[in-house]
Amino acid sequence: MAATPVVFIHGLWIHSASWAPWLDLFTEHGYRPAAPGWPGDAATVAQTRAAAAALDDVGIEQICHHYADYIDTLDSKPIVIGHSFGGLIAQELLANNLAVAAVAIDPAPIKGVKTLPFSQLRSGFPVLGNPANKKRTVALTAKQFRYSFGNALTAQESDALFEAWTIPGPGRPLFEDATANFSRNSPAKVNTHQAVRGPLLLISGSDDHTVPKAVTLEVAKMYEDSPGSITEYREFADRGHSLTIDAGWRTIADATLEWLASHPAIREDTRAY
Repeated sequence: MAATPVVFIHGLWIHSASWAPWLDLFTEHGYRPAAPGWPGDAATVAQTRAAAAALDDVGIEQICHHYADYIDTLDSKPIVIGHSFGGLIAQELLANNLAVAAVAIDPAPIKGVKTLPFSQLRSGFPVLGNPANKKRTVALTAKQFRYSFGNALTAQESDALFEAWTIPGPGRPLFEDATANFSRNSPAKVNTHQAVRGPLLLISGSDDHTVPKAVTLEVAKMYEDSPGSITEYREFADRGHSLTIDAGWRTIADATLEWLASHPAIREDTRAY
């Protein structure tokens, strides 16, 4: 049987190359992983920074279609693993039967979430503070990154991650997410009442400023009306939004692998694609 494909989806401001340690680990465990970037991303961090305008006005719907098109090139349905906005995209792909399972790590809130902690507002302010940013690409400063991503790290580690992995990000997804509850056809809408879908794991860092755990807990509660499908939540103490790329990434990756192994039917389901 061919190895089960896994598609990793990054979030705002982080390049897909940051998934490299995860790709190596999942390959060692018999999976076939890949981490395609968002539409407009270049092959490297440096190239993306140099051509940031390619991400102008890229929104949630376009990103979803981009990954759906990629999945269509695979020989079997993948597992999708996303961080931040990638976690929202992963849920949309799962709800639309394009994946056999999903892991959403510190996922951006889906439509229907009402919790709005101050730290989340502050994290989004570099973009949302200027309406003109909806159609353009915005870069974080090291100080902004330290608050939004690296608040559970030393300043030295946060700054090193900022230099290694950050890229400018399109403002449109943040505006779409911020107004989701006021839009009937919001691209941040996910069918949480789907009767039958693959298993979903929601992961939260207890100290996340960008997507506080209260937000992810509310998302988990929204899935309670879908009794025919598996939805699980796991929280990691003293971890911030950088939990997939900082020195403790292996803890999150190992927990993800353990969860996937606890649902062996996931690999069996890929045969039916």
